[in-house]
Amino acid sequence: MNRLEAMRTFVAVAKLGGFAEAARRLRRSPSVVTRAIAQLEDELGLTLLLRTTRSLRLTERGEVYLENCQQILADVDSAERRVRGEDAEPRGHLKIAAPIVFGRLHVLPVIRSLLRMYRTLSIQLSLADRNVHLVDEGIDVAVRIGALSDSSLIAVKLAEVSRVVVASPAYLKKRGIPKSPDELAGHDVIAFEGVGLIDDWRFDPRRKPVQLEPRLTINSADTAIAAAEAGVGITRPLSYQVEAAVRAGRLTPILQQFAPPPAPVNAIYPSRRIPSANVAVFVKTARDYFKTEPLSPVTEWKKK
Repeated sequence: MNRLEAMRTFVAVAKLGGFAEAARRLRRSPSVVTRAIAQLEDELGLTLLLRTTRSLRLTERGEVYLENCQQILADVDSAERRVRGEDAEPRGHLKIAAPIVFGRLHVLPVIRSLLRMYRTLSIQLSLADRNVHLVDEGIDVAVRIGALSDSSLIAVKLAEVSRVVVASPAYLKKRGIPKSPDELAGHDVIAFEGVGLIDDWRFDPRRKPVQLEPRLTINSADTAIAAAEAGVGITRPLSYQVEAAVRAGRLTPILQQFAPPPAPVNAIYPSRRIPSANVAVFVKTARDYFKTEPLSPVTEWKKK
């Protein structure tokens, strides 16, 4: 096995945390992967991985080598794409990740445009209301809502969204409109699972978060919103998720004077990788889309 292939094998073992999983991902036998790492360590004269019967972890030198291997492999992949002319025009496969509702409403139109423009491009859209790990899950570019905690990612801002507390007109007529976040404790709250805490609602930064005990918890934003429309209780989605329902009069925003600052919507990709033509054209097309179809703030919504 040549040095580059040995590096790829080492990176796979280190990132996936084991020889067996790396062998499955690389479509090689475990013995071939084990020998490749042993040969690499022998040639370097270093121990890169500490192995026990139950765990595997990088040594200090192994962590340094992993970082450099990832950079070298990214540069090699970029050089090969360039010499083949692949960066000249989008082609091949592009894997995109996005939140479920946002992906359906706003990423899918971008994808339709790309598929119309580039016949040699194929796209896989992965929708999940969690923060996926781009490298581990093979994601080329992701759309993420909220502040980024990972400084190794390049972020291109596309839009802004905000949290909005809503309930149906029928529910508010029956139970009354809460005048402050603290009064939510006396109401039926619908929570849905996502990347944030479901029972810890944050409002204006000057106020303490409100701890709530939801009467209904759902693992889907769409279903939580449908329950609110049916009068089950009060929920707190992101603005883009309920704009249509508010404009149609099925839901009413409340407590807007306590709303937290808007959150950014970013297209993100690893910083150590020169963006491919596929990633670059997705980012450009997404930015163009939001220029012509901007997400309007709650204050500008009007009922039809």
